[in-house]
Amino acid sequence: MFTYSHETSTTEDFGVTTPNIASTENLTTPGQAINTTVNVSITTTTVKPHESTPDNPCPDGVVCDNLGAPCIVCQLNYYCTYGDVLTANCSAKDHVKCSGSRTFQRPYHCRYAYQLDKDLYRCNMFRATTCKMKQAPPQTYLAACTVNEDTVCLGNRTFYKNFQCNWTSGYKWSTALVLSVTLGGFGVDRFYLGLWREGIGKLFSFGGLGVWTIVDVILIAVGYVGPHDDSLYVYPWN
Repeated sequence: MFTYSHETSTTEDFGVTTPNIASTENLTTPGQAINTTVNVSITTTTVKPHESTPDNPCPDGVVCDNLGAPCIVCQLNYYCTYGDVLTANCSAKDHVKCSGSRTFQRPYHCRYAYQLDKDLYRCNMFRATTCKMKQAPPQTYLAACTVNEDTVCLGNRTFYKNFQCNWTSGYKWSTALVLSVTLGGFGVDRFYLGLWREGIGKLFSFGGLGVWTIVDVILIAVGYVGPHDDSLYVYPWN
């Protein structure tokens, strides 16, 4: 009579668990009795579904109710009252391989994409640094915006929006003012702002015999003299 133990470890995807199995068999052969005990241990590993990426917005294995807007189709009421919170019947698109029920509901506001709150969409701001701010009226630039994937809205999910030029290169107003008061006679304030031509002029004229230094302190204090690239100051109260 003998006893042996055998353990097997397998891995299942998406949380499918197989319980431990223990079985006992009695095998009898002529002239000899064999008692065999088999212990099978199954180890289960849960694999999380792949997260969506720009290249693959609809990954396989995601719960259908968690899919983003590019992967679903919703029935919306275009005759609703602006601002009302409604519920849309949605379903996963045919080519999407998701788990769970393919039909579900999503809440949404009765608004078009350009009417949504600012935190519900994102805009491409790469043109922000190409406009100049020291103009009257202030210059604007056009940015392409897209609604967040977890937000349902009426109409097209992409739109264009005008923004006022308000970019900064990191020049601090407080630093420029302190340099103008303490070392303005040597043109350090102008050098800091990237205005090196005026800085050389102040350096060799000893701050315009003091007059230029005083004038620059006032102009920097009121924000009239700013960085060389026409960007905004970083103010300490912002």
